[in-house]
Amino acid sequence: MDSQRNILLIALALVSFLLFQQWQVAKNPAPQPVEQAQSSSTAPAPSLADDLDPAPAQKASAKTITVATDVLTLSIDTVGGDVITADLNQYSAELNSADSFVLLKNEPGHQFIAQSGLVGPQGIDLSGGNRPAYQVSSDSYILADGQDELRIPMTYQANGLEYTKTFVLKRGSYAVNVEYDVKNNSGNNATFGMYAHLRQNLMDDGGSITMPTYRGGAYSTEDTRYKKYSFDDMQDRNLSINLSNGQGWAAMIQHYFASAWIPRDEPGTNLYTRVIGNLGDIGIRMPNKTIANGDSATFQATLWVGPKLQDQMAEVAPNLELVVDYGWLWFIAKPLHTFLSFIQSGGQLFGFIDFPFGVGNWGLSIMLLTFCIRGAMYPLTKAQYTSMAKMRMLQPKLQAMRERIGDDRQRMSQEMMELYKKEKVNPLGGCLPLILQMPIFIALYWALMESVELRHSPFFGWITDLSAQDPYYILPLLMGVSMFMIQKMSPTTVTDPMQQKIMTFMPVMFTFFFLFFPSGLVLYWLVSNVVTLIQQTLIYKSLEKKGLHSK
Repeated sequence: MDSQRNILLIALALVSFLLFQQWQVAKNPAPQPVEQAQSSSTAPAPSLADDLDPAPAQKASAKTITVATDVLTLSIDTVGGDVITADLNQYSAELNSADSFVLLKNEPGHQFIAQSGLVGPQGIDLSGGNRPAYQVSSDSYILADGQDELRIPMTYQANGLEYTKTFVLKRGSYAVNVEYDVKNNSGNNATFGMYAHLRQNLMDDGGSITMPTYRGGAYSTEDTRYKKYSFDDMQDRNLSINLSNGQGWAAMIQHYFASAWIPRDEPGTNLYTRVIGNLGDIGIRMPNKTIANGDSATFQATLWVGPKLQDQMAEVAPNLELVVDYGWLWFIAKPLHTFLSFIQSGGQLFGFIDFPFGVGNWGLSIMLLTFCIRGAMYPLTKAQYTSMAKMRMLQPKLQAMRERIGDDRQRMSQEMMELYKKEKVNPLGGCLPLILQMPIFIALYWALMESVELRHSPFFGWITDLSAQDPYYILPLLMGVSMFMIQKMSPTTVTDPMQQKIMTFMPVMFTFFFLFFPSGLVLYWLVSNVVTLIQQTLIYKSLEKKGLHSK
């Protein structure tokens, strides 16, 4: 198999990959609710629907307080204590914008908020449409210099019960702990449980054929490490899963960012979804607790609201880092991302390589990663061109064999295999680099597309965002030129005029596809082509000395 046919196969594989990816986005099937075994000592939590009939809308806010750390700025409604906006201070809304990216928002036409409360027989949230109006000591809370933790207590009293809802934020962290402390002085037992969900307008999954990003729900249980649950799934069926060991989470995810509620080791927690009008909820409902008169109890959960930072998310909850979805080639994409991050910033690689310095530029890191990948594949590339050269040397013998045998395909196949064996030629030797290159390309595609670190990261000159397409299409055009040069340098045995036209048109088709790819991915493919040209030149010179290379 010669290089022209390799290019054709790459094109077919690329087109198939893009079509398959778009089909996956459109046809992602709804998962079936999982019936899980319950602990004998813990009763399952009721679903939130058991507490509501019907579910009322949130009432108008009486007051909003602002909470700011180095990485987050939150707006919290004192009615219910819901987080109604979340600004990510270290991420800009748009490239070169002075405004921070807003993850949670409460705007006309797009509500995305994090709600939590206490429901049950003596619950104070959502029962009859009422929410508690908490008292606070200030309208604004700011994490001071040198301060590592910020606590915002909100208090409410009713019927002899004292409630304190406390938000706990830490420096550098996107994980917000929400704690309920309840003291019962009512003279009777009081029973309720905590719920926490993310509420968002039902929206399209989003994305395009070249960037099939996902917006919607996702969850994790002890049996399912990571599963998407789209808005369409929510409309088709309410999710209800019992977390028998209390390990899991419910999330709303989008490109680069995620929000999630995580119960804190509460066996019997129910993970649920529901749809109210044009709003979808996904969340957790913890088991009820009965507090005797004179006693107190604590309920708590963690809200992650921030970028998809894998290391930090893994520390917050098991499998939470899986919201960085690398697709079906995750086992290649994740090490590639780890290696790329190591090149960029240094540090420790795979637990045993420690280097204190990095290149500090994601574009240069992609280039160095490309050199490493193609360098590791050089023996296979050399074997590929050597095999191609030997195949060309056999063409006269194969042509004579065809004329002698005629249309007897079985005999032709047998004698061809005998000739290959005699001449020590592997007819598939030219395919192996291609077989390895395409999974690496697809895995790197996902690694670059899912890496929030590359969002708004510049390379040099006109490339100011490696996660976006080249604004002037210079890299795709250079990539097309490099592919054309590879094609021209590669000798061919193709004689069919139609195939020759297809091969000539292939660089044009590739250039068209890459016009819409993230510039970081195009940079990888361009550098890969340049390395191929260099390797091709060196290998052909070596083959010419051996008398194997002939155009």
